[in-house]
Amino acid sequence: MAMNKSELAEIVEELEDYRGKHTELISVYISEGYDINAVQKQLEAEKATAKNIKSPGTRKNVIDALEKMVRELKEMKNTPENGLALFCGDISPTEGQQNLQFWAIEPPVPLKTRLYRCDKDFVLEPLKEMLEADEVFGLLVMDRKEATIGLLEGKHIEVFQKLTSGVPSQVRAGGQSSQRFHRITEGLTKDFYKRVAEEMKKIFFEMPRLKGILVGGPVPTKDEFLDGDYFATKLKQKVIGRIDLGDTSESGLKELVEKSQEILEKQEIMQEKREIKRFFEALAKTSGMASIDLEYIKKSLLSGAVDTILISEKTNRKISKELKQKAKNTGAEINIISIETDEGKQFQNMGGIGAILRFKI
Repeated sequence: MAMNKSELAEIVEELEDYRGKHTELISVYISEGYDINAVQKQLEAEKATAKNIKSPGTRKNVIDALEKMVRELKEMKNTPENGLALFCGDISPTEGQQNLQFWAIEPPVPLKTRLYRCDKDFVLEPLKEMLEADEVFGLLVMDRKEATIGLLEGKHIEVFQKLTSGVPSQVRAGGQSSQRFHRITEGLTKDFYKRVAEEMKKIFFEMPRLKGILVGGPVPTKDEFLDGDYFATKLKQKVIGRIDLGDTSESGLKELVEKSQEILEKQEIMQEKREIKRFFEALAKTSGMASIDLEYIKKSLLSGAVDTILISEKTNRKISKELKQKAKNTGAEINIISIETDEGKQFQNMGGIGAILRFKI
């Protein structure tokens, strides 16, 4: 069963603490839809390669970890819907004392990465990116000739659709008048804009996690499209950035994201500010429906009284993990607060832990 983000965060935090004595911690990522049997065969082949490792201890640990992974994969038979992340290795801090551990993670969202690596640390970046991706952003790069539609989730860009317009170049077919040629090209352009808008609607209109839309292209084209009567009002209101660029291919999507970093950071910061503002407002009231007292918050969590818990990113890891576990058990929402804003710093200075309650205890 797929994990939720809170469960994933806890495992990532745990795996970050482990470090191999040598290059012997194995990470395997199986992307959604990829054949799990092909991964088994790859790991069997890696066992043959591992026999060439010079250190007897490292060789044994790597081969044991690979064999453990192969056995577990045979039990699974099929790749889960969202893909699979596997981790295995000797995590014993003492040389010569083996403590072989295995983790299998079905992530909360589809996994796009395929990877095998044997290193001193587990590879966790793809999972960390998922933890960042509470919301997703629609992407569109276009000119009058072509358009590419994609999605930004965390740091991953997925291409959904590529369209071409069929609008001819500025060279007129023999004998055509300038006005007639202009009418033809304008008609084809408008039809193209309508097709792009329709595809955007199909992809994004009912997407609940859609936080915003970024549109890139030459100065006249993207503005003609957005300011015209093509785009659904609901989606037009989601447009958070218009970026000037010339590339309308898949690489144009990457350029669009790169040029929109300031816009994206502001969106994240504004969401965080809203969360802290809601907490401060609840705390300022005399209703007792918010608290910064750690022991009271723990007691409230055990009673299921906490609606939302806020934890500063600078909070002690052990305390943070304990609070997240208690919150997860009672269905409380968890918000991790950075210190990138004045509000975040103020919250940290107040202790870095706060809760909004469903009811008082």
